[in-house]
Amino acid sequence: MSKKKIRAVLKLELQAGRATPAPPVGTALGPHGINIMEFTKAYNERTQSQVGDVVPAEITIFEDRSFAFILKTPPTVNLLKKAAGVEKGSPKPNREKIGRVTRQQIRSIVETKQKDLNAYEFEAASKMIEGTARSMGLEVVE
Repeated sequence: MSKKKIRAVLKLELQAGRATPAPPVGTALGPHGINIMEFTKAYNERTQSQVGDVVPAEITIFEDRSFAFILKTPPTVNLLKKAAGVEKGSPKPNREKIGRVTRQQIRSIVETKQKDLNAYEFEAASKMIEGTARSMGLEVVE
């Protein structure tokens, strides 16, 4: 059995359970000759439990026009917005604070994202998430 040749690797951030053949899915996969309906169906089935979140997918497209995809954890920004209960980050993060997150919320986000972060230690991962929170204009409190 020979290994399939990889043609491309794409990353898409889509609404969980709500992917449609319309852009960005269609425009990303169309040029590679992938069956777009097949991808959207498979993606929606696998993300049904996470509806409401944005769940990135890393799609590997092979020479024979078949594909495989891996689901990643939701972006840190989205998890922080949900934890703080805000719509978007602050336009002036260092001056205007728009909300706050607790260390406990940071801890639960780290646990969710652990496998996709490039930090080996929990403390380092926490610092990464806290930095993202501060750059969004969120205050990190005990």
